[in-house]
Amino acid sequence: MTIRLPDFKGGSRVYDPRPEPLALTPGAPFSSRTVFSAAHVVADPYADTSPGAPAAVDWDATLAFRRHLWSHGLGVAEAMDTAQRGMGLDWAGAAELIRRSAAEARAVGGRIACGVGTDQITAGSLVEVRAAYEEQLAVVEESGAQAILMASRALCAAASGPEDYLEVYGHLLRQSAEPVILHWLGPMFDPALDGYWGSSDLDAATDTFLQVIAEHPDKVDGIKVSLLDARREIDIRRRLPQGVRCYTGDDFHYPELIAGDEKGFSHALLGIFDPLGPLAAEAVRVLDTGDTAGFRSLLDPTVELSRHLFQAPTRFYKTGVVFLAWLAGHQSHFTMVGGLQSARSLPHFARAYELADGLGLFPDPKLAEERMKNLLSLYGVAQ
Repeated sequence: MTIRLPDFKGGSRVYDPRPEPLALTPGAPFSSRTVFSAAHVVADPYADTSPGAPAAVDWDATLAFRRHLWSHGLGVAEAMDTAQRGMGLDWAGAAELIRRSAAEARAVGGRIACGVGTDQITAGSLVEVRAAYEEQLAVVEESGAQAILMASRALCAAASGPEDYLEVYGHLLRQSAEPVILHWLGPMFDPALDGYWGSSDLDAATDTFLQVIAEHPDKVDGIKVSLLDARREIDIRRRLPQGVRCYTGDDFHYPELIAGDEKGFSHALLGIFDPLGPLAAEAVRVLDTGDTAGFRSLLDPTVELSRHLFQAPTRFYKTGVVFLAWLAGHQSHFTMVGGLQSARSLPHFARAYELADGLGLFPDPKLAEERMKNLLSLYGVAQ
């Protein structure tokens, strides 16, 4: 069987789908690395919604996908960028997602950390920004989940310099019940975050970021760095206080950063581990045995797919993630909250299918092929 896929030049090519998937089975949590997958949400395809309206979520399918990740030993990073925070999922929807996922985590013994932001306001004073953070922190802590302090568009707009970040984050860390994960999301993921930590100069911003941690090391479990800059992440990692973890958020260089070097390594909190979950879990278990080469041999070939999904405009990577979840059979449709399924082109989808199929990511390759052909037919591409 073959499938004719559109290319990026206005033509098409014939592709021979993989006949069998990789044999990947659930397993125990990892021993050498802490690994979170940021997880997507599944939209309700029957809801009468429009872009800008509150999200309608298919809760059964959304929670089932989280059970899938937990079954492979991965932690779930909930209500993050991958779940379309600020791109279809508002705070009310995110709060419901946090409560439901945290309850599910308790029921199955899964690890969960949840995003704390300020997206219930679009702008405001520093006092209002701090209050918005506090409201969300309370929801996460009451759910029993670990908190991830996410970057805030409102704080970026309200802050006049590094001292405002030091004050707001210091206040939040002092009152947090348990150590949190700090998240630095770069402007390639959200242009509204340009100049975060009080400067567009990344060296200056890094110094402020590290100062926040140095002043409250007992309240920081770790940091997630999403700058797509491996060299900078390694530099930050080496400057962290003892006991503070670095969770890579670099969807371009994650194999080398997780493998590490003679001076240390990164843990992981990655959106690409949504579609890669079982394969990533298998690779980390190999790494647990001390086999770095075996780990790299499994994970290095996935980077081409990740770079494809996260290509500019990077913030639309969520579309590819949900597309692959549909092809893999984790949901019955390719519909996204906010209508974001329209954010990538047909050639982009075709290449994502080809790369994911080549890696053996689809549990049922025939189902993935049929769904890809259905999408092509919808676009008027004959087979």
